[in-house]
Amino acid sequence: MIMTPEVSRWLANWPVPFTHEMAVARIEAARDRARRGDALPFTVTDKVKGDLIGWVMIYRSEENPRRGSLGYWVGEKHHCKGYMRELMPIALAAGFDLLDLDAIEAAAQPENAASIAVMKGCGMKPAGEGMVYAPARGRHELCQFYEVQRSPTPA
Repeated sequence: MIMTPEVSRWLANWPVPFTHEMAVARIEAARDRARRGDALPFTVTDKVKGDLIGWVMIYRSEENPRRGSLGYWVGEKHHCKGYMRELMPIALAAGFDLLDLDAIEAAAQPENAASIAVMKGCGMKPAGEGMVYAPARGRHELCQFYEVQRSPTPA
């Protein structure tokens, strides 16, 4: 199982235990959003073995359809190997292009240095702090928000 307590503690919507039924429901919901043009879900796989090692999803904001939110994680034994730093530029470019977004944001708890490093590493800039409800733990948590704007298209 790649969704461990160490991974889940940083994620608002991925509780542990994360059952097979929960995984199926998560995949079906992501596919539905993708079919409607409201999300881009990605599985993260090992290039050599093809094993599932994580998840990335960009989804359109319900309040502002020109903005998106980014969520991501990799399994504990895959931390600090550069997977997200490699994938993020591709995922963000796809979000801007395929979802036609103007801005994409992500958030992390202030103590989640690895996630903040990923956001900064892919060009995201600080965009403030706020409380985020984490259903995985049934509470609100302080998060730092980062965002990146679509690059202007040359005239």
